[in-house]
Amino acid sequence: MDQISVVTTVVDARSVADVLAAAAVAGRLAACAQVGGQVDGTYWWRSGVETSTEWSVQFKTAPDRVTALVDQIRASHPYEVPEILVSRVESGDPAYAGWVHEHTRP
Repeated sequence: MDQISVVTTVVDARSVADVLAAAAVAGRLAACAQVGGQVDGTYWWRSGVETSTEWSVQFKTAPDRVTALVDQIRASHPYEVPEILVSRVESGDPAYAGWVHEHTRP
């Protein structure tokens, strides 16, 4: 139970980031979600290079809740092809990993 998963995405507005974060925590798909400040993204899109300002959202969840969380993010995400990255990490504090697990139970 010392392992947790971190799911990250970016969106084009702070209000959208806040909605994704709140929905995941309220639905117990994430124990917490952190909305990060603006970042400028540069990427290929439709045969050209685009640059836009985005907000990052980082969700902390239990490994067995990742699929449901990713499905919810994908369904609510405003992008045609959303960036959704999943990392499995060891928690440096077993109590934190336990807290994440406890607060992601339906």
